[in-house]
Amino acid sequence: MTEAPGPAGRNGEAHARYVPGTPCWVSLMVHGLAATQEFYGELFGWEFEPGPHQLGPHVRALLDGREVAGIGQLPPDRHLPIAWTPYLASDDVDLTAETVRLCGGTIGVGPLDAAEAGRLAIGSDPSGAVFGIWEAAAHHGTRITGVPGTPAWNELLTYETVSVTKFYKTVFGYEEEPVVSADFDYVTLRVAGHPVAGVHGVGHALPRDRGPHWLTYFEVADTDEALDRLVDLGGHVLKGAQDSFHGRVATVADPEGARFSLIQDPS
Repeated sequence: MTEAPGPAGRNGEAHARYVPGTPCWVSLMVHGLAATQEFYGELFGWEFEPGPHQLGPHVRALLDGREVAGIGQLPPDRHLPIAWTPYLASDDVDLTAETVRLCGGTIGVGPLDAAEAGRLAIGSDPSGAVFGIWEAAAHHGTRITGVPGTPAWNELLTYETVSVTKFYKTVFGYEEEPVVSADFDYVTLRVAGHPVAGVHGVGHALPRDRGPHWLTYFEVADTDEALDRLVDLGGHVLKGAQDSFHGRVATVADPEGARFSLIQDPS
C-alpha cells in the first residue's frame, strides 16, 4: 500500500454516487453465514440486515445504520476460494463487462439485476484476479468511509504490474502512477487525480493457494488490539502488525480463510 484515500472527518465520509472506476463496495461469499456475521460483528461492530433475495441468502453489514459491506452464503456444493471481492463502479455494467471480455478478462456472473439496488457482474482480469462491477440504482455502495470498521483501500496483488495495469486502465479509464524503484513494483490507480486503488507486483511471493487476488484494507482504531480480538474470535494472523507511512498494518484471515488487512490511521 503506497497511497490511501484522503482523510475524512471524525464522523467519517458519507458517499452518494461513486465515480466510475472507483471501488464502491466489498462483498464476501461464505459457507457459514451466521458464524461469519458473528465474527465480523464482534471484530468491526457491524450490524446486519437482509440483502436482495435475488442474490440468495445475503446480508448487508451496517455501521451506525449505514451500509459498509455485503456477506452472502455459498451453496453447499460450491467450493470456491473464500475471498473479499471489491466492486468497481460503472455507469453501464453491460458495456463494462463486454470491455472486460474484449481486453482478455472473463465474466463469470451476470450482468444481472439485484432487485432495485442496481446491476452487477463478477469477472476476473487476465491474471485471474476476481473483481465485481456495480451499476448503482437505489444502492450506491459503501455509504461511509474514514472511520473504524469501514473499507479503507483495495489493492491487487499480482505477479507484475505492467500488463494487468494496462487491462484495468483500458477497462476503467484509470490514470496510473508507478513507483519508480528497482526493487518495488507498485502502481497507484487514480480517478480524476484521486488515488482509488493500488496494484502491487510481488512475483513469486504470491500465496501458492491463491494466485493474483484483490486485498481489502479495513480501518481499525488500534491494529494490535484488533489482532488480539481477531484471534480470540477464531481468525488468523498472516502477517503481524507493522508500522508504515499510512499507519500500522497487518494481514489476517477470517475463520473460513478470507484474507484482508487491518490498518490504523497514523493520525
